[in-house]
Amino acid sequence: MRALLTSSGIKNQTIHDALVGLLGKPIAECNALFIPTAIYPFPGAPYRAWRAISGTTGSPLGELGWKSLGILELTALPAIDEAAWVPTVWDADALLVWGGDPLFLAHWMRRSGLTGLLPTLRSEAVYVGVSAGSMAVTSTFVETYIDPPRAEDGPLKAEHVVFSAGLDRILVTGQGAGLVDFAVIPHLDHPDHPDASMANAERWAARIPAPTYAIDDETAIKVVDGTVEVVSEGQWKLFSDGRS
Repeated sequence: MRALLTSSGIKNQTIHDALVGLLGKPIAECNALFIPTAIYPFPGAPYRAWRAISGTTGSPLGELGWKSLGILELTALPAIDEAAWVPTVWDADALLVWGGDPLFLAHWMRRSGLTGLLPTLRSEAVYVGVSAGSMAVTSTFVETYIDPPRAEDGPLKAEHVVFSAGLDRILVTGQGAGLVDFAVIPHLDHPDHPDASMANAERWAARIPAPTYAIDDETAIKVVDGTVEVVSEGQWKLFSDGRS
């Protein structure tokens, strides 16, 4: 399976061209499944999920002109026979995995069976992640929380950290699906994500035992057969093995 890991969707022509190249055919000829699961722990999540699916969030993904667009809700899958949904995933050209809470998403990827299914998908299928959707497909990731995360979502480690600008957060290390062997820190230096400054990203990366890419909203990471390429019209930095 191929991957395109973004901070904020298909934000520019460079990322768009990378997606089309990974698909190997026009978007209008591709069937996609949209996974909104990660957004549910946030207030107003049902409305936010609909805005993401309908393409009114400013982070282009569902509105790109797919031949067909279905919804794959991970929290429902444990109650459904696999024969009813697994063939649909196998047939999809792209899985569009929305942002939100990466711990919650990673938990439901495991519990639903999607984590185990990913390695069996067609080699030309494309996993497209947005923010948490990009983080949760890595082996290890870090995220900050104001309140302690749910214990059932399985953090590997949690610690209180005061970042620059006096931000007091709980820094949690989580376990992802392991589709790629590096980590992703999205929203680099975004004004709405003050804890994702370059200085803080370096501190996050020091806690991850793998190469870590800090990327802004104009950047994506393309992965084909284990080969990694950064496609960007913005800013990014690679921290190698947890060190800059």
